[in-house]
Amino acid sequence: MILAATDPEIADTLAIRRRTLTLALLTLVYFFSYMDRQILSILVELIKADLKLSDTQMGMLGGLAFAVFYAGLGIPVARLADRSNRRNIIAVSLALWSLMTALCGLAQNFFQLLLARIGVGVGEAGSSPPSHSIIADLYPVEKRASAMAIYTLGVVLGGGFGTMLGGALASHYGWRVAIIAIGIPGLVLALVVRLFMVEPRRGLSDAARAVDAARHPGEVPGIWSAFGDMWRDAAARHLVLAVTLTSLIGYATTYWGPSYLQRSLGFSVGQVALIIAPIAAVLGTVSGVGGGRVADWAAKRWGIHAQSWMVGLLKCAALPFTVLFFTTDSPAIAIAAYACTTLFANSYLGPTFAMLQGLAPLRMRALWAAITLLAINLIGLGLGPTSIGALSDALVPYVGKADSLRWALVAVVALTPWAIFHYWRAGVILKRRQEQVTAAT
Repeated sequence: MILAATDPEIADTLAIRRRTLTLALLTLVYFFSYMDRQILSILVELIKADLKLSDTQMGMLGGLAFAVFYAGLGIPVARLADRSNRRNIIAVSLALWSLMTALCGLAQNFFQLLLARIGVGVGEAGSSPPSHSIIADLYPVEKRASAMAIYTLGVVLGGGFGTMLGGALASHYGWRVAIIAIGIPGLVLALVVRLFMVEPRRGLSDAARAVDAARHPGEVPGIWSAFGDMWRDAAARHLVLAVTLTSLIGYATTYWGPSYLQRSLGFSVGQVALIIAPIAAVLGTVSGVGGGRVADWAAKRWGIHAQSWMVGLLKCAALPFTVLFFTTDSPAIAIAAYACTTLFANSYLGPTFAMLQGLAPLRMRALWAAITLLAINLIGLGLGPTSIGALSDALVPYVGKADSLRWALVAVVALTPWAIFHYWRAGVILKRRQEQVTAAT
């Protein structure tokens, strides 16, 4: 390890040799991130009853209270990650949010739970931007979508297992034990990350760009410069808009889905944990990994623009099943529709993040990731669950308590065509760039 720290060639060899381990650890960190973030979704009804909270308050706990700090602190953390050791940032962040998750289980009122959830958001701000940057340095562009797809399995697996474990533990021991048990293991993983993950050289998998960056090192660009560069890049702009809208829909439906199943279709907490959560974990994994591989194949076959169009087509395929899931009164039809939605709809993160990392300058990869996550989480995570809670409370006088949540969720699903348009438009722009490069050579 001493040689690896002083000899660049040995360090590069070690980083490549351990890149599978590094990707596995980053995926596991993202797994814990999502599990700790989404654990409230299966516990909403239990916490509401125990602490006497409203849908609006529960929406704030799952959305805005977490998202403001998670998204806002992501920018300065990413700035730090573009200048310093990313592995260490991830390890410290993981330890912090795991501790704060466990403290959620000790809350006695809304204010205490709110403070603990803010702490979770503060900790999780240091995870994704440096992780994206590390993966982009370890995997070349032709393998990056698959690597990012594996990393984003943390979303479906973390959400699925969080629902399964949280539901099972809450059914037997209560919601407090469930949250504490979910949070504590992350402290151990933080130590493993610090001891076994390797920090790769920036630009390791982009030889030509790395050489250019070495010749013109300069200063790391400022935050406002990064915002400006992303906004001026039309393809990046449409990709960020697309993934933000998609995430708003996804966060809203994922957070409130278990409550919808309990209120409108008569599922118990245990049934959601044992029936719905395994579907999410298994088919979400198939969708994520399969989507990443198909995206890499499509890019190799037609060009990078095909990845954006692929995501849009899969979103089109998922939309009718999503609408059916939230409008049917049959539990069996709802389960079948949910399975189809999960299979088609969960392939977007890996290709989207990979395309954005391919467009980002080398010294701004973590910052571009953080800007994307700022939009995703401030708008998607912040407004998604929160707005659904408020809309559900507002609809109670008109459609009744049993169906108010159902129609609030249908309203947010109706935004899907807007997201599809931006994926299509990003593909058009990327295809034109490819044609211009081909014509110039």
